[in-house]
Amino acid sequence: MRAVTYSTLGEARDVLTLTEMPTPAPAAGEVLVRLAVSGVNPSDVKSRRGRPGMTHPPFETVIPHSDGAGVIEAVGDGVDHARVGQRVWIWNGQWQRPFGTAATHIALPQAQVVPLPDDVSFDTAASLGIPGLTAAHAVFNGGDVAGQTLLIQGGAGTVGYLAVQFAAWAGARVIATTGASGAERAKSAGAQVVLDYSAPDLAQQVLDANGGAPVDQIIEVEFGANIALDAEVIKPNGRIAAYGSAKVMEPTLPFLPLLFKAVTIDIILVYLLTEAERALAIKKTHQALAEGALHCPVEQTFALSDTVKAHEAVEAGARAGAILINCEG
Repeated sequence: MRAVTYSTLGEARDVLTLTEMPTPAPAAGEVLVRLAVSGVNPSDVKSRRGRPGMTHPPFETVIPHSDGAGVIEAVGDGVDHARVGQRVWIWNGQWQRPFGTAATHIALPQAQVVPLPDDVSFDTAASLGIPGLTAAHAVFNGGDVAGQTLLIQGGAGTVGYLAVQFAAWAGARVIATTGASGAERAKSAGAQVVLDYSAPDLAQQVLDANGGAPVDQIIEVEFGANIALDAEVIKPNGRIAAYGSAKVMEPTLPFLPLLFKAVTIDIILVYLLTEAERALAIKKTHQALAEGALHCPVEQTFALSDTVKAHEAVEAGARAGAILINCEG
């Protein structure tokens, strides 16, 4: 098979290599997927460059990327042979294992290979693993959101945009925060109110947008930078679902305001969802797709041989859709 690999940490141009490797055989309980598309996420780029304290990759050779979609080509012992030929999408393709989806093939435990509805494209499916399940879990892990008001911080970002769609589809009223350039994007996803996240009176604007009442839940992309505002606008017994905190990685919590509202802080790492949590997120994702309520835009698709450019596109930021790899081209 063809695969993009790295064996040292560094910039994409310095460490990523297109190579030929033996196609893996599926072990017992596994399936072999011929990949059509691989999704590139910020976490893939950060892992390749090296996170704080890392001096070398966790494995001798790494094939990056955890998201992807394709067709099951073979199955191992204990797997129903009827799965051969099934269209599928993948979650946790490269989590705590060396070989991910930046290749023509991947062998995985069958539970990590989800049947893909016939009317859902491989391009859409390549966004369902990390961004899709993060958004679905953030919105639905606190229960039914119908009739609630959700504040979605960063509603024009990759996860935030999907979270707005999920929440609006589920019957929530959505207040989103964005930069000036993202306002229309968040509105198109279903946000009833969009506010500028840099406004000095943002907390008051949030409350005013909800008729003076605090919001039921907050989906948070910048936990450390926004926790003081979140504590101000969340209702008693409300929930803050945080999936990011890049600007302030060691937050200072306003404990008393959070305590006297008995706020639940739900820290999300999509790789570590429980079986029940993941099953719910997948169920909600498929339901939203079936009802035409979930749009996963694509910014640009690169050939497997141009994976370096794909990583650089993710690093550049300021995009309105997924960066994908055509594993067949």
